[in-house]
Amino acid sequence: MARKNLNIGLVGYGFMGRTHSNAFRQVNRFFDLEYQPVLKAVCARDGEKVKAFAAQWGFDSVETDWRTLVTRPDIDLIDIASPNDTHAEIAIAAAGVGKMVLCEKPLGRNVAEAERMVETVEKAGTANMAWYNYRRVPAVTLAKQLIDEGRLGRIFHYRAKFLQDWTISKDLPQGGAALWRLDVNVAGSGVTGDLLAHCIDTALWLNGPIDQVTAMTETFIKERKHNLTGKVEKVGIDDASAFLARFSNGSLATFEATRYARGHKALYTFEINGEHASILWDLHDLHRLQFFDHRDEGRLRGWRSLHITDGDHPYMKHWWVPGLQIGYEHTFIHQMADFLQGLSEGKPVAPSFREALATDYVTDAVLRSAASGRWEHVKKLV
Repeated sequence: MARKNLNIGLVGYGFMGRTHSNAFRQVNRFFDLEYQPVLKAVCARDGEKVKAFAAQWGFDSVETDWRTLVTRPDIDLIDIASPNDTHAEIAIAAAGVGKMVLCEKPLGRNVAEAERMVETVEKAGTANMAWYNYRRVPAVTLAKQLIDEGRLGRIFHYRAKFLQDWTISKDLPQGGAALWRLDVNVAGSGVTGDLLAHCIDTALWLNGPIDQVTAMTETFIKERKHNLTGKVEKVGIDDASAFLARFSNGSLATFEATRYARGHKALYTFEINGEHASILWDLHDLHRLQFFDHRDEGRLRGWRSLHITDGDHPYMKHWWVPGLQIGYEHTFIHQMADFLQGLSEGKPVAPSFREALATDYVTDAVLRSAASGRWEHVKKLV
């Protein structure tokens, strides 16, 4: 069928810029959709590097000022894959001139920025979505289906962790293009807004709202040289974050994230324990879902390892024959396919900016609790 072009303006050419560009390139090769992304322009401050990126991925043009990109009449959608301190300003400007807006997580560096972003896109009535890609792992989507079908029964426990080890060296500087995640002025927070935000978004999607949290955070290396100033400066981000939570459905939860877990590069796991059954998922084995059902015959009762590759599993009919698995990059393709399908049907696609704001409300409560040493209530969406 003849497809409608959707002209993309991408801001940022780093890791996330690559994953998004790949999704734009691949989505119509595997999904039958009314809309087709066109890589119209990519924007970044370094002119030579952005030209090389554009040539590699097939963008038609480049810009070095996002303000120019946002106002171009040939751009339909602005995709924000740049550092956190740019999210609010770009999204608000883009929505203000009627552009669709996609944005990497977390939505804002803080609640105030995120709320302004939500207010602007909703006032403009423009399509919007936050890139919480782990929802689109087929095994995680299947977990959502099983929970919604009542297979687990009443939920008692939710536990999640996201462990890395890349910032342990005290000689690692902070700030600049490669290490902005260690600069609080750019990132907003450390692992709470970076790693735990993924865990929280998935938890809210699978298990519903969180009411209260009590948290602790730690910055293990207190000072680091800053790449931009050349001076040794105080580190303002959290290196590790852990919290307890109470969900609205009465279940209890533990969440942990750190960049100081030696031997772990990206260990993201969650386990959900219910009245009848339990679910366990591990990013390192992302195509599998571990499932235990107490209602199985006693002598055969045990954990099952479900290999998520069959055509009746979420998204898998679009890929290969059963038994052949997919990977991390496919989650972004799935999310883009859902967004384009939503455009065709005139329906919003989750997570919207408003849903991403719910995650920011939880991370805000976590940071407040770590500072106060008390249980803190999570602000609810209006």
